[in-house]
Amino acid sequence: MCGIVGYIGKKDAVPILLDGLRRLEYRGYDSAGISTIDKNQLTVRRSVGKLVNLAESLKDNPMGGKIGIGHTRWATHGKPSEQNAHPHRVNGIVVVHNGIIENYISLKKELIEEGNSFTSDTDTEVIAHLVDKYFEGDIEEAVRKALNRIVGAYAIGVICEEEPDKIVAARKHSPLAIGLGKGEFFVASDIPAILGYTREVFFLEDGEMAVLSIEGVKITDLSGKTKSKEVKKVLWDLVMAEKSGYKHFMLKEIYEQPRAIWDTFRGRTSQETGNVILFENLDINEKNIKDIKKIFIVACGTSWHAALVGKYIIEEICKIPVEIDIGSEFRYRKPLIDKGAIMVAISQSGETADTIAALKEAKEKGSRVISICNVMESSIARESDEVIYTHAGPEIGVASTKAFTTQIVALYQLAIFLGRLNKTVSEEDAKILIRDLVKIPEQVESILDQDEYIEEISRVYSDRSDFLYLGRGINYPIALEGALKLKEISYIHAEGYPAGEMKHGPIALIDEKMPVVVIAPKDRVYEKIMGNIEEVKARDGIVIALTTEGNRGLEDRADHTLFIPETSYLLEPILYVVPLQLLAYHIAVRRGCDVDQPRNLAKSVTVE
Repeated sequence: MCGIVGYIGKKDAVPILLDGLRRLEYRGYDSAGISTIDKNQLTVRRSVGKLVNLAESLKDNPMGGKIGIGHTRWATHGKPSEQNAHPHRVNGIVVVHNGIIENYISLKKELIEEGNSFTSDTDTEVIAHLVDKYFEGDIEEAVRKALNRIVGAYAIGVICEEEPDKIVAARKHSPLAIGLGKGEFFVASDIPAILGYTREVFFLEDGEMAVLSIEGVKITDLSGKTKSKEVKKVLWDLVMAEKSGYKHFMLKEIYEQPRAIWDTFRGRTSQETGNVILFENLDINEKNIKDIKKIFIVACGTSWHAALVGKYIIEEICKIPVEIDIGSEFRYRKPLIDKGAIMVAISQSGETADTIAALKEAKEKGSRVISICNVMESSIARESDEVIYTHAGPEIGVASTKAFTTQIVALYQLAIFLGRLNKTVSEEDAKILIRDLVKIPEQVESILDQDEYIEEISRVYSDRSDFLYLGRGINYPIALEGALKLKEISYIHAEGYPAGEMKHGPIALIDEKMPVVVIAPKDRVYEKIMGNIEEVKARDGIVIALTTEGNRGLEDRADHTLFIPETSYLLEPILYVVPLQLLAYHIAVRRGCDVDQPRNLAKSVTVE
């Protein structure tokens, strides 16, 4: 998730671009850059780190021009550095990009064989080279030809030194808005960037391209066919606009999960066969896979719950034993880890102190460390031997949502990758596993459509002092995560338990006042979980049940039933956690809690 802004008009472009990037910095803060055309001369300026570094650079060495594009980056390909910062320039072509190009490796190889030299590690530079390759005096046609070669997601802005009076913008699977002013026009990946200048906007749809000039905006599809758009007036204030109209960042991030999940697995699945998981920087092969005797997964908080899910996935798919540790416990128990094991360290921020300490302990004992992380060049990413990045984008809300589901996706992909190497997963099995994963974003969308009903449930139980969450098997960690979400943002006491343990203590707490949230998909342990529901109802407990779509057997036993799309056993946790995130959110809002910044908590725990 990166921020894009573009301007063409009669004013100086640089102040407008910088102001737009400030409004978009929540979308990425690894690096920033702008490009303008002044007196037919193209200039690019880029800086590592937060936007203030770019602004200081421009104070010392100003740029002019009435047309320009800018970018604030959240790294996905290539570490945060000036050479990897956007905009990317190839000859007289400059490109900014938000998204992921899935086939960039094969395109890059082709372009290098044709004599092109690359200066960055990003997928975006491929776009700039392709546009330059096809440019024969018509920038619109060159962009159109380039995009027809690309597989993946993009929102782009392009300017060209030889056609200094145009900005070309296009999108596929990444948002892009066009703003209409008086004699000036804007492009941005999100409305806050341009809200200070115009409230007249329209949004590009997938496969559409816009050409902005001083005369106006022309819309076509990628075949060149002209299209018309309905202009809308934006009524949000700037604060609401940063949250895309959502009341809180947490709610926005819950709704971003289909996109975040898609971005995390896209690009790692072979386009040719559809059954191969590709980890470009993971040095594990059919020979050294035999050296892996055990996998240790270490994490804290919500990431620890993802690790617990990962244990079920990896052991079932790969047949490799997995041990799970909380980061703060690992190094104090003298773990039996050596070069015959690998550690997988999971952290959204990459700065979690306890996980870093555990990672260092494992390396000292000779273990190889792979991290699953959302932030490039974070401490954990730098300390690890290899990194699997989730592509959730910045997570502003303290209570983790999209980071959690993308961590499970990364663990699932890792399991398929290892399973193919050690021959526990056949080619046909891999196809099925990947096919199930590809369906998940759309299934999450369908769960989000039940938000209104979940809010109704929250209205009934927001005054309760205790909740119990029950799950079995792979969904036991989701009971833990659901309880944690409720605790951390609503301040209601909540406990997650493996359902079979209810009789060993928690059953004493159940009465007519206690809501019991039961994760009950129609899977291999369904009959067992039904027995637990009967035990709750026998003690007058309130049952909020989550079950498989089409399963009507629970409706006469549960007080409230949420239906979840059917998926494989191994992917159920991704779907079943989403309604629990929404339930916690709505209860916290009704209780008047600060959802994005709950008391006593920080986004990243950087002290032991």
